[in-house]
Amino acid sequence: MSGGEHYRTTSSLDARAAALNEAFDGLTAERMLDRLLNGNAAGRVAVVSSFGAEAAVLLKLVADKDPSTPVVFLDTLKHFDETLDYVDSLMERLGLTTLLRVRPSPARLLAEDPDGTLNLRDSDRCCYVRKTLPMITALRHFDAILTGRKRFQTVERQQMDYVEVQESWLRINPLADWSKEQIDAFIAKHDLPPNPLVAQGYPSIGCAPCTVKSDSYRDGRWADSDKSECGIHITEDGKIVQIGANQSAVSQD
Repeated sequence: MSGGEHYRTTSSLDARAAALNEAFDGLTAERMLDRLLNGNAAGRVAVVSSFGAEAAVLLKLVADKDPSTPVVFLDTLKHFDETLDYVDSLMERLGLTTLLRVRPSPARLLAEDPDGTLNLRDSDRCCYVRKTLPMITALRHFDAILTGRKRFQTVERQQMDYVEVQESWLRINPLADWSKEQIDAFIAKHDLPPNPLVAQGYPSIGCAPCTVKSDSYRDGRWADSDKSECGIHITEDGKIVQIGANQSAVSQD
């Protein structure tokens, strides 16, 4: 059985997630990351980042443990220019050396979004084409991914575990129990540069067409809709299902 294949069955993934949740109970994010990046606790690991408002926190923690950790950035081709510039500047600032830039399939875009306005007609389908499919293709090369998701961010995330099963890999949320105050304190302590759009009134940042300025955390994403996650999840049998209480899309923060 070659690199990481023993992690791939549903039962083994569930067992690994349960074991890691037990092992991580009571640990700081720093100690979790040390076990993951230096102790091979979960096999091949990458960090997924949107380079959004608070992305520098997890990336700083990762850089301190292993700056060669692959950083997966999903370039939907709909990002703000400021975010794209921030990707390069933050990678350099933190000394991170491995950026994997993931983009949607040109053929798929031509077939489903030739004029670039799919987000106006069907935001879930747009997320599926521009986010979910390309990310699933990229992340299948890893046994586990790290995300900056936190329980305080949305109602759906309030019961989130440190370690979850997603597709054929583990999704690990080292900052799950961090509060907004902890995030802000860490940023101030380490003088971390935020995404420049934060200063322009964007507390949560995604694709430009689906992000607006807001005084309330996360309310600027998919405004005027009940959407709070990036759209569509693909089950193991290949069926596409809408996000529900026990399902979660590919999401970075």
